[in-house]
This record gives sequence, structure tokens and C-alpha cells, in this order.
Amino acid sequence: MKYLNQLEPNSLIAHFLQYPPRDFKAWLTGEQVPVFEANFDLLTTAEEDFKTKVNKIPFKRWWHKLITPKTLFVGTTVSEYALFNDQVTASLFAQSLKQQYAKHYPLVIVKDIPDLSPLQSDAANLYNQQVITALKQHDFIEVEGQALAWVPIDFTDIDDYMSRLSYQRRKNFRRKLKARQHLTIDILHCGDDCFFDEQVLKQYYQLYLNVFAQSEIHFDQLTAAFFKAMLQDNSANSLIVTYSHNGQLIGYNICFIENGALVDKYIGFDYPAARKFNLYYISWFYNLEYALQHGLKRYIAGWTDPKVKKELGAKFTFTKQLVYIRNPLFRAILKRLSSHFEGDRHNLTN
Repeated sequence: MKYLNQLEPNSLIAHFLQYPPRDFKAWLTGEQVPVFEANFDLLTTAEEDFKTKVNKIPFKRWWHKLITPKTLFVGTTVSEYALFNDQVTASLFAQSLKQQYAKHYPLVIVKDIPDLSPLQSDAANLYNQQVITALKQHDFIEVEGQALAWVPIDFTDIDDYMSRLSYQRRKNFRRKLKARQHLTIDILHCGDDCFFDEQVLKQYYQLYLNVFAQSEIHFDQLTAAFFKAMLQDNSANSLIVTYSHNGQLIGYNICFIENGALVDKYIGFDYPAARKFNLYYISWFYNLEYALQHGLKRYIAGWTDPKVKKELGAKFTFTKQLVYIRNPLFRAILKRLSSHFEGDRHNLTN
């Protein structure tokens, strides 16, 4: 199962791993694998204790450049999972990747490979495992990735869903949800007339930036041009849930409906109003209601805030990152330190 809103942040996409080289259209039909390049801080997903110890090493201004190399990422920042071309054997994929790119980048990361995901078919899961094995045979190192939160729509109503949570959590969430009576909730879609107003586009992008600025982990910042293209694209099966107070927009969720799932992609908040009215929690339960009412099978809630989403009743499916370091000394060091990059699996199971 592949979730993609059909848009890429053009500032990031560099080129495509091809069999043989073709064009962008070929990737859209499943013949290529997207890749992009960016400078990447190796400590981004490290455990906090380990990160603190490393940051205490003297002369950080000098050595930090060594751990922020120009990196080739195989995957995208707008899809939940890596987008593989399963018509190519896993061994050919691994071989082609190493031959074409490993000599040109200090670091190559194949990101977000599903690890036996319940959201994918048995055939897709088998292929993913073959890719992992093949990459390891070509000196890629396996590192735990992030957890994707999701909720099966197997409840009859929100009360039924709440009944599965602890008493204290039910009490807390019901208290937070009282703020909903002070909000106006509307549904919009990408391509609606309002998104051809430059002031509206500017407001939506600023609310996205508000959330980006307070996030603990930063990877890429989507551009205003990306948001404009997405919000004006009426071909996407989109759902934009807006939250207003006294006529003022204070938050939104941009979602897409794919393969029977409501996929929560981007969120924007106006602080401090969003916190005052508990928009994070209200939007969670509203999205569950929408998925239930429209006969959807799953709510895909994304990567961030796994501990909060666990409290809200989410399930998780995990990923692997396969990392190739060109320098053999650094590669040996990463093998020894890979346990310090546990990802979300460690945090959610302890």
C-alpha cells in the first residue's frame, strides 16, 4: 500500500534511480524510484542521552560539519513509506544504488522501509524484506526507523472507541473535547476557489510554519510554492478540515483519502489559540468520526508525537533505514553505535 499525495517538494527532488534512465513520467507509472539530496545531521534521530554526550565534545563548530554530510536519500518526504519499483529485483536495486550513487555521496540512506507492515500486502512486505537483505549484503547498515501511527476503524462510534482507553485517559480527553463547542468546523478540498487567493495561501503556509518551528525534530521545510501547488490541485482526493473561533482560522488538517484510508498529511496551527482550544485532540477525534462516517478502513495519523498518539489509542507499524557510509572507518563506527539510534520502537515498547 502506497500513500502519496502526488506532489513532491521540487526544491528537494534531485533525480531518480532509473532502470535504465528515463523521465519523471516513468516514475509515476512505477518504473523508477525517487531520490533527493540534503545535508543531514546524523544526530537527528539519536537517543537524547547519547546526543547530549556527543554535544559536550569540545570544538563542536569544527567536528559538527563532519557529522552533517551531503546525503542522498532514497525515498520521499511526502510519502509514508519508501516507494520501490517491485518490478526490479531487490538485488538489482541494491547493486544499482551502490554503483550509481555510493561513490558520489559520503552518506546514502534508504529511508522508511516498512518492517512487516499491516498496511501493506504480503507480497509488498516480502519484497521489502528482500530489499533490506540485499542492501545489507552491499554494506548498508540497518538502523531502526520511525513509527507510523494508525487506527483501524473497527469501532461503532466514538464512545466505543473511548471505551478501549483507560478511565483516566477517557476523563482527560472528554474534558479537552468540551472546547469543540466553541469552534466552527468546515470541510474544504484542494482546488477550491479560496486557494487561488494569495492571502489565503499565505495564511495557510504561516500556520504550517508555526507547527514546523515548534517541532523537536526538523528535517525538511516545505516551501510556499509546494503548498500553493498542493492546495490548488483539484485532482487529489483531498480533505481539508478547518477550525475557526469567532470567524478566525486557528487550525487545519490537510488529509488525503487513499486505498480506503484517511491519511493525515499536514497540519497548521495558530498559537496560542490552538493550544487553548485543544485542537490536536479535537482534530484527532474528528478525523476518526469522519473516517467512520464515510466507511473508511483506517486512519493513518503520521510519524510525529508517537507517545501522545499511543495515549490516544493508536497502533504503530515500524520502519527500517538502510545506511551506507562511504568512509570505511566511519562505517565501522556506525555499526558499533547503531544501538543509539533506536528510533520509536525502543521508546514505544519500554
